[in-house]
Amino acid sequence: MNRPEREASARRIMERVPPPVPPELYAEVMRHGARMLRRRVLARRLMWLLLWAAAVTFVVWALMARPWVEPPSQTTPPYTGW
Repeated sequence: MNRPEREASARRIMERVPPPVPPELYAEVMRHGARMLRRRVLARRLMWLLLWAAAVTFVVWALMARPWVEPPSQTTPPYTGW
């Protein structure tokens, strides 16, 4: 099949009238889409809440533990000057 024949075949396929959609299918699709949208919004809000909680937890831990401060020495320095 050469290029003009392929183009003509593609045009015939695209010019065909699509089959009619049953009216009850539209309502079902709209309900399904609304449900998906609600779930997506809920999931996004939950993720933001978890991110916020993790950030607050990290800040509280950092203020309590102060990991940037050098820990106290576990051994005593050598005593010189006897």
